[in-house]
Amino acid sequence: MDFDLSEDQRLLQDSLAKLLKDKYAFEQRKGYMASETGWSRDVWAAYADLGLLAMPFAEDDGGLGYGAVETMIVAEQFGRALALEPFIPTVVIGGAFLRHGATAEQRAALVPQIAEGKLLLAFAHTETQSRFDLNDVATTAKKDGAGWVIEGRKGVVVHGDTADQIIVTARVSGGRRDRDGIEVFLIPADTQGVTRRGFKTSDGQRAADITFDNVKVSADAKLNGGLALAERVVDEAIAALGAEAIGCMEASKDLTIEYLKTRKQFGRPIGSFQSLQHRAAEMMVCLEQARSMAMLAAMMASEEDPAERRRQMRAVKIEIGRNARFVGQQTVQMHGGIAMTMEYVGGHYLKRLTVIENMFGDVDHHLAALSEEGGVFVAA
Repeated sequence: MDFDLSEDQRLLQDSLAKLLKDKYAFEQRKGYMASETGWSRDVWAAYADLGLLAMPFAEDDGGLGYGAVETMIVAEQFGRALALEPFIPTVVIGGAFLRHGATAEQRAALVPQIAEGKLLLAFAHTETQSRFDLNDVATTAKKDGAGWVIEGRKGVVVHGDTADQIIVTARVSGGRRDRDGIEVFLIPADTQGVTRRGFKTSDGQRAADITFDNVKVSADAKLNGGLALAERVVDEAIAALGAEAIGCMEASKDLTIEYLKTRKQFGRPIGSFQSLQHRAAEMMVCLEQARSMAMLAAMMASEEDPAERRRQMRAVKIEIGRNARFVGQQTVQMHGGIAMTMEYVGGHYLKRLTVIENMFGDVDHHLAALSEEGGVFVAA
């Protein structure tokens, strides 16, 4: 199997790497983080000019028709730069909801706005009791004539404080943990009854707690697919997050090796000590193991069998999560106290890797679920 990038894919990778090198020096990133939105709208506009925001959409809808491999390339570069913009919430997650669950009319209205950088989306699914279970939904949607009334609360909605429209899971029937009876709604953030409380997350990004109090929406606010749609979108998000983790891990490894070469103790570079060489070698092994799983995730993102796709994505979350944790922790430990400060980039990679591990289920969650499902089977 050929894992080399095509000429167009290399051009995409090089163009984005050049843009981020110019726009995302560590001091620039701190400035974006301290802004009102927590990220840069100017950089977001640059992404639009580069075509990144149109990538996953079909050409008929106003997109570029790129697939999971191109998303992997972009997400990895964002991981290296610790980019703060809402690419995954809007383009990967929001885009997948539109591609798989929206009508042609909805896509025609929304996709060009996303591609131009004028429309931001966020996925509101987590509730206080739900932890990582997408089917644990207490938020309700009740029929109101031709439309719906949404009631409930969602927490830690990534980039939910600046989103123009919010994608919400809500229960139309059944008990709180039933798999049946869940639908997905696309709700404008300025709809009466929607209240948002924004806050900064531990990795420097932004999120919001959102309350839906007697929120009335029209019939066409409901997307097609229900829980199966949400699970498919989350699997695609896991693939993108895995690629972002690879970018963070590779940058962490490079940063650590450079530090081992320049930091001196007892009159010699600390990289000359064998114990630290062994740890650096383990970081490289972990990175390559995780990279293989990110490639698997990109290949499996379009798998039509939901059970098989879910099992493989659980394996991706487990292996990338374990390896990312090791690489991030070794980065901090081998740098010493400096990596614990906000003024040094090393600790920021560990924070982002930790958040990525916990998005859509941590290692323990997916390991337990995969065990119950019988593990992953590889055809001979």
